Amino acid sequence: MAELPDPLESTATPRQVLSVSALNRRARQLLETHLPLLWVEGELTNFSCPASGHWYFTLRTSTPRCGRRCFTRNRLLNLRPVSGQQVLVRGRIGLYEPRGDYQPIVDHMEPVGQGLLQRRFDELKARLAAEGLFDIARKRALPTLPRGLGVVTSPTGAAIQDVLRVLRRRFPALPVFIYPTPAG
Repeated sequence: MAELPDPLESTATPRQVLSVSALNRRARQLLETHLPLLWVEGELTNFSCPASGHWYFTLRTSTPRCGRRCFTRNRLLNLRPVSGQQVLVRGRIGLYEPRGDYQPIVDHMEPVGQGLLQRRFDELKARLAAEGLFDIARKRALPTLPRGLGVVTSPTGAAIQDVLRVLRRRFPALPVFIYPTPAG
């Protein structure tokens, strides 16, 4: 019995097999060529600013998100973003070849309308005002002298030693409470 030819095999053109790296390189070239400069509006989430100096974040609407990670050349921006903020960004699309993730490379960012964090803040403020927590009658006068000083810092750092030395000299009766945090 004769073997039937594989319908996916084309005898007219040979297969062009790509490695994953070559595929990602081609995808990056296509994105950069056909989507040269874009404006995108969305909400910032997962904002971080590691030691590298880049800002990493995800840009999303209700469910879709733009890339896994966006990053920006933050020295060019006049805005310090926070997660939950609604922004308009301008940038180019890049593809991080080792992972195959596409990501906008942002060179301009501006706030848009009222972001999520501002709305949440205003809602909280309105709720607390409705509970009467901002009433003048509830306010107490500040004490003449503080009863204690709380410091959140690394207990082994040089800065806290300077603070304690100055406090012992200027106000030795003031109790100081140190709440330790990791150095770094």
